[in-house]
Amino acid sequence: MVDTKTKATINRIPLFDSKGKKAGTLDLNKDIFTGECNKSLLYQALVMYRANQRKGTASTKTRGDVRGSGKKPWRQKGTGRARVGSKRNPVWRGGGIAFGPHPRDFRYSLPKKMRKGALVSSLNTKLTSGKVIGVTDLALGEPKTKKISALLSALGIDTRVLLLVKNPDRNLVLASRNIKRLVLKKADEATALDVLSSDNIVITKEAAEGLLSKKAGK
Repeated sequence: MVDTKTKATINRIPLFDSKGKKAGTLDLNKDIFTGECNKSLLYQALVMYRANQRKGTASTKTRGDVRGSGKKPWRQKGTGRARVGSKRNPVWRGGGIAFGPHPRDFRYSLPKKMRKGALVSSLNTKLTSGKVIGVTDLALGEPKTKKISALLSALGIDTRVLLLVKNPDRNLVLASRNIKRLVLKKADEATALDVLSSDNIVITKEAAEGLLSKKAGK
């Protein structure tokens, strides 16, 4: 088992090859990965991502939707009972629902700069806790799940892991989809929610360099 707990600095992560053997270190952009986390921005982003996952399909029937006659049950005055105009009113059993939920879209979006800032904050959080590991490449000759499992075992990772690559090929997609605790994502499509939902982050050297250049505004 490889000891991945020994981190030199916030801006440097250990680098391993596809078999889990030590291959040096990978330096990160010091202007971006400072170890600081904007908790307020991160909270706003997480609320947005959670809201965007809501189905919004809850629906109830109003008095105009439920079955029943529209006839007035009894005359307005003289019976001694409360006045009522329809058996479908919300007060009666079997009547409609007043102010109940109806299908709606909960989706909204934060500005792109805020989403990027939240992603950097989430990555900084993982960096400070020593949960980010780099790999040189993940070129697989065949779609074998055991190869990915062997790499995770060699890295000492047995919890939820987010695998970030630049462009996942078919072999990698097929090899990783049977591992339930593994989420494979393109680096430029990762979100703060993806990062915080995982216990460990494994990123290829190529993906890290591309991710850094985008976050640096190049």
